Order: sequence, then structure tokens, then C-alpha cells
Amino acid sequence: MSDTHASGTTAATDALRARLDEAFPALLDELKALVAIPSISSDPDHRADVDASAEHLRQRFEALGMSARVLSEDAPDGTAGMPAVVARGPRVEGAPTVLLYAHHDVQPTGDVSRWSLSPFEAEVRGDRIYGRGASDDGAGVVVHLGCMALLGERPPVNVVVYVEGEEEIGSPSFTAFLDAHRDELAADVIVVADSSNWKAGEPAVTSTLRGNAIATVDVTVADHAVHSGAFGGPLLDSVVVSSMLISSLFDADGSVAVEGLGGCDDADVVWDEADFRAAAGVVDGVRLAGTGDLAARVWTKPSITVIGFDARSVRDASNTISPHTRFRLSLRTVPGADPDEALDKLAAHLRAHAPFGARVEVEKNDGGNGFQADMDSPVSSLLHECLTEAWGTPSVNIGVGGSIPFIADFQRIFPGAQVVVTGVEDPLTNAHSEDESQSIPDLKNAILAEALLLTRLPLL
Repeated sequence: MSDTHASGTTAATDALRARLDEAFPALLDELKALVAIPSISSDPDHRADVDASAEHLRQRFEALGMSARVLSEDAPDGTAGMPAVVARGPRVEGAPTVLLYAHHDVQPTGDVSRWSLSPFEAEVRGDRIYGRGASDDGAGVVVHLGCMALLGERPPVNVVVYVEGEEEIGSPSFTAFLDAHRDELAADVIVVADSSNWKAGEPAVTSTLRGNAIATVDVTVADHAVHSGAFGGPLLDSVVVSSMLISSLFDADGSVAVEGLGGCDDADVVWDEADFRAAAGVVDGVRLAGTGDLAARVWTKPSITVIGFDARSVRDASNTISPHTRFRLSLRTVPGADPDEALDKLAAHLRAHAPFGARVEVEKNDGGNGFQADMDSPVSSLLHECLTEAWGTPSVNIGVGGSIPFIADFQRIFPGAQVVVTGVEDPLTNAHSEDESQSIPDLKNAILAEALLLTRLPLL
């Protein structure tokens, strides 16, 4: 029986907290060191930095008493894979195996003039640390490093750490990597540390992720451009027709009008509209679209966004009717939906709603599966327990509107594993944008929560 104090914590938890207090300054320095490596996987000029980041982490995990290697596999199309780090702790007979996932590559900086600091020089301001990758996913990496540091050289479970090097470019060699190292990565529980908390100071387990499906649409009204005065009126230009076609994708409320995409109106938490508007930078006077709970509109209902549109620029404007327009759509699919089937429904809608009989051609591009967690599993319940104890605040279920398609690959290749998704981001993180930052208290709590989880898994 555990030695539980009046506070609800145990003596074992208190010992982990004390160890974390001692180790945390060095772990924060480790995050600063990771930020200093510009491991931008999308930029070939930074390939050496991605390599350096992987080697740096290999050494860090080895220093914790783990065997660690830098590995890579080519993508199915022959593209060279980015380096990943695989580290393994000592063998614990009879104990479950846990795979801890994070990624060490980062997004480009974008316009550096929009940053208030140098992106690759970490800076602490108050209770947050700023820099590219400070949260996405340097913090996730440090959670795993910190957890292993707390557990020491004899953790209570078998631990495999997998730190990927190409998540920010869509993990093109991910399935090839899992197939090549299936035996080495096989686990009973997979912990993905690349998601978010509900708010800073309020922990969460990710229950759902939307999928993503991309399509390119070509709209043609004539075989060549003609004078807008000589032919305008009876013949609408392709930009106007494309705009009409895009408009058909939404109803009067702004909800997606494509039939058969599914969705749920209810969420487990209340997302305050003022908080949403502030985080998204919505300008005054713009009304929010859709129906149902605000959180559900982002997490469990479909959305469609125009992410590219080819049209003549204002600078090059001329009095001609545009014969052809191309645009690209991003369809965020509801958790559990097949992105391929969703793309078929989108394509059917576009063809059926071609304004004035315009020729509409739809090319299906990329697709990524969403995620529906088993929130009734013992591991999910235990994770909630550990998060609540670490933060001293009840943990909640949240969805995420974005996609992490590789989680579906984990589920497919390791069907017997229980996958749980958590993380250390929050609405103020600004991941992928300027002045990315990480809550320092949340980072510390996340390390403790993961150590508690691994300590208690053998008791399930």
C-alpha cells in the first residue's frame, strides 16, 4: 500500500519532485542548447544542423545510461530520410515496454524581423522560454530526457525513446523507419509528446486529432483570355466562377456544406470566444463561422481552407477575362474519417456545383489520418491521474484541430499498443510562428507527470 499524505501525493511522488527540483536547471539549459541548433528539416542548407541535433541527443541519452543510436531510412520514393535517435534503457524482465516519441527538427523562422529576439538564442522572460523549437518539440524532447533522469539507470519499465528528425516535413520516411525497426520499437504503450495542454497551467490528454486532405482544383471557362469589354457580361471570368464554387462549400452559417463528412457538435470543455479571438488575432467585427460548441468546431467538425490561389496580381491587372484559375484546398477531416473517402466527397461536391457549367477538374493530393483515442483504457485513466497530480489541477480531454498523421501509423504497425498523446504546448506557444515560447512551469510538471506514469504502469 502506498504512503499517501493528506495532500493526496505519495512519498514516492515527493521524492521525484525533490529530484526534479535539483535536476531542472540543467534540463532548462538543455532546452536552450536544443534551441541553439537550427535543425530545420525543410531546408537542405540546414541538413548538417539536423545531423548535429541528432548526434547531440544521442550523447545526452547515452549520458543517462541508455544505449543510443542515430538511424535513418529512405522514404518510399528514394528520398534520403532525416536522422532519428533511438535510445533504449536496460532490460527489465516482466515489465511492460514504453515507447516515448518526440521530434528534434523545427520549422523555419519565417520573417526574422517579426521576432523580438534571435530565433536560435533561447531567452527566458518571466515564466516562459522563447526560441524556435522551444516548445515544438524541444520541450517534448526535454520531457523524455528529464523523465529518464528522474528514474535513474534502473527505470521500472522497459523504455525505448524515439526522437524523429522530419516531423515538420510530414514524416516522409516514417513508415519505412517503423517497418525497418519494428522489433526495436515494439511497445505495449506509446507516449507521444507533441501535442498541447488546454491552457498554461491546465493539463490535458489529447482525445482526438482531425485528419487532413489536400486537393488542387482547376476551373476553366474558355480556351484563351479575351477582352473584358468585348465579351464581359455573358462570359464570367474564371476567378469569379472559382469564387462561386468555393462559396458553395459553405452554408449561410459558414459550416461546411459538403455532404457526408460527419462531425460532432459537443466538446468536453468550453472555449471562451474572447480567448479564441485573441489567440487567432480575429479583427473586430468579424463573426465566427459554424454551429455547435466552439471547441468542437475546431476539433471534431470538418473545415475547409483555401491554402493557395493562382490569379493575376493587381500589379499586372489588364482588361481581360481570365480563362483558367487554379486553387488548392485543405480539408480537415473529423477524427476517425478516411481522408481518401472525404476527398472523394469533396471532389463530387465541386463537380456537382460547377457554376454556369464551367469545367472543374479535381486532383487529389496528400492525405493524413486523424486520431481517436481510447479514453476508456487503463493507460488513459492513469495518464489523467498523473497529469492531475503533477499540476495539482484536474486534467481534461481536449481535441486538436491540426493533424499528426504518423499516430495512425503507430496504431497500424503496432496494433497491440495503447497510444496516448499529450504535450506541453498551450495557446500562447505560437508554434510555427514568430516568438515561439514554452511555459517553464508546464515543462517541469510534464517531466514529473511522465515519470509518474512510467513508475505506475507496472501496477496496472
